[in-house]
Amino acid sequence: MKEEQKHINNSKIPNFVTHVTKTLEKANFETFIVGGCVRDLIMGREPKDWDITTNAKPEEIIPLFEKTIYENKFGTVGVCIPIVSGETKHHIVEVTPYRIETNYTDFRHPDEVKFSDKIEDDLKRRDFAMNAMAYNISKGHLVDLYKGQKDIKDKVITTVGEPNDRFNEDALRMLRAIRFSTQLDFVVSHETMESIFKNSELLKNISAERIREEFNKIIMSDNSVVGITMLQKLGLLKYIIPELEEGIGCEQGGAHKYDVFMHLLEALNHAGDKGWPLEIRLAALFHDIGKPRSRRKGTKKEYTFYGHEVIGARLAKQIMERLKYPKKTTDSVVSLIRNHMFFSDTETITLSAVRRIVQKVGKEHVWELMNVRECDRIGMKKSEAPYRLRKYHAMIEEVLRDPISVSQLAIDGKYMINTLHMKPGPRMGWILSALLEEVLDDPKKNTEEHLAQLVGSLDMLGDAELKTLGKRGKEKKEKLEEEEIEKLHEKHGV
Repeated sequence: MKEEQKHINNSKIPNFVTHVTKTLEKANFETFIVGGCVRDLIMGREPKDWDITTNAKPEEIIPLFEKTIYENKFGTVGVCIPIVSGETKHHIVEVTPYRIETNYTDFRHPDEVKFSDKIEDDLKRRDFAMNAMAYNISKGHLVDLYKGQKDIKDKVITTVGEPNDRFNEDALRMLRAIRFSTQLDFVVSHETMESIFKNSELLKNISAERIREEFNKIIMSDNSVVGITMLQKLGLLKYIIPELEEGIGCEQGGAHKYDVFMHLLEALNHAGDKGWPLEIRLAALFHDIGKPRSRRKGTKKEYTFYGHEVIGARLAKQIMERLKYPKKTTDSVVSLIRNHMFFSDTETITLSAVRRIVQKVGKEHVWELMNVRECDRIGMKKSEAPYRLRKYHAMIEEVLRDPISVSQLAIDGKYMINTLHMKPGPRMGWILSALLEEVLDDPKKNTEEHLAQLVGSLDMLGDAELKTLGKRGKEKKEKLEEEEIEKLHEKHGV
């Protein structure tokens, strides 16, 4: 066994992990933390998952701990360590015996798993050199058989042994190589890329769910555009989202500098730069995916893309259902794509039209729609016209604000009829407007008791006098609304 002393700060390893390793060692078993957590510790990153490997077998691991989960055929035991003593929430630490895996006839799972007594056997079955290191916490020993430390130093991704062998064992590893490249800002070695290109068709054997999870991690990384470009260049994209490749070479003309494919990548890049969530990034990447199928020759050298948002929404729905996205995510993305063309001309758009789109997409999603619109604009290599963007925001805020109305009063017409025994009619409307003026001047008076007393006094007035008070209340309401809108316009500089 080749062992190399490596300084890893043990204080970065949480107590719930060392509790598991110490328990195994106390029972005279060999134990290491292994894989991505070791890589992250060496890189100074905070590991998200902690995996332990040992020469103990499942039946020897389980009795050592109070609570475990063992529901798989690969030997992995989930050890449950309470987050707080006496509570039901637990940290789950996966403990797996050293393993030797046999053939992968389905390109996904080993046909058979055999347990081993040697850490070397376990490491040689792993995917990439940077993930094939094991660290013994108590001894401070790092086992690095495949020069994982050198790869980390050189920021390169190489496989453990022959790339073809690793990808034939599990074809998802091709996607993982690209995902790690985007997340860690590493390059994939030339030999590894050649093997991915050669074996790309094997991706057809991988489940949609596993592909979707890797794809999500790629587009949520800081290098999402690099990731999508690599997927395309290495022949993987056509097995994931072939519809995107239809945009390659699909020129748009007019204000568009790029073909459809590059435009979508630029839109995704902006969503990433802004740190926006998955739904916005997917909508940015798919928003014009319907353009190649809607393109028609227009006047001069330009093209038309009438209805591309409808076609795009339909394609996005098909893509996301194929990749088994949750329905809520799919519905959100499809709605954003379907409506992304709404904000087009601030000179002709009306408040009533803005109200309709808010009602259509929902108050909780209208700002997401604006974000996708911004991605579309930036994807054309244009800075969103500052005035246009401010005008959109001002109009949306205007229709979203709570209107000043009698609905804010502590009593309403129904109360006045049923409790105060007033007759419906114009007098009741005048009284409500007069009450609103009173409350606007002094919000503390907006109580059921005070307003009920005031209704009695107002109801004693004649029609003309009461109508005048009601009119004055309406004018007060309109004046305050104008002041609110003026503040909104001043806020957005429009």
